[in-house]
Amino acid sequence: MNLPNKITISRIMLIPIFMILMLVDFNWGTIQVGNEALPISHLAGAILFIIASTTDWIDGHLARKHNLVTNLGKFLDPLADKLLVSSALIILVQLRLAPSWIVIIIISREFAVTGLRLVLAGSGEVVAANMLGKIKTWTQIVAVSALLLHNIPFNLIHIPVATIFLWIATFFTVISGWDYFAKNKDAFIHSK
Repeated sequence: MNLPNKITISRIMLIPIFMILMLVDFNWGTIQVGNEALPISHLAGAILFIIASTTDWIDGHLARKHNLVTNLGKFLDPLADKLLVSSALIILVQLRLAPSWIVIIIISREFAVTGLRLVLAGSGEVVAANMLGKIKTWTQIVAVSALLLHNIPFNLIHIPVATIFLWIATFFTVISGWDYFAKNKDAFIHSK
């Protein structure tokens, strides 16, 4: 197994640790920023989420730079992204930091595009991530990171950056999903 694939697997392995930090009450105290109290365990979870998210860029960069792109990597990389972001979004709903309807839209899009990729793979086609998909991923990561940090430090200047990015991420989630299906509609028309 090459280094990019090991990095991708490490991203998947960080998810349970991230979940424990966000969901278990460790009573480590809080950090007060303005009128917002951020539990230290949530700060640790947010930092771990950000580190795990940056491995997405690192593994892809290494795979392309050193010609280490593999079928395993093509499978694992988007799966790791979806698992990481989906678990974070579900946790944010449980913590009442994100509305469930937005999370349902985002996760539904991920299932739908994954299903489309499976249909296309059955006919030998591979759907690579396009620019809209990459923008979707990074806006989701920024939104989730800001929400995990309880909008700190932006709460000091009363700008809801976390909420704004969640709306932007939702927009790109819907648009990129529509784009994937519009560009590949023939897969359903000509399928048996």
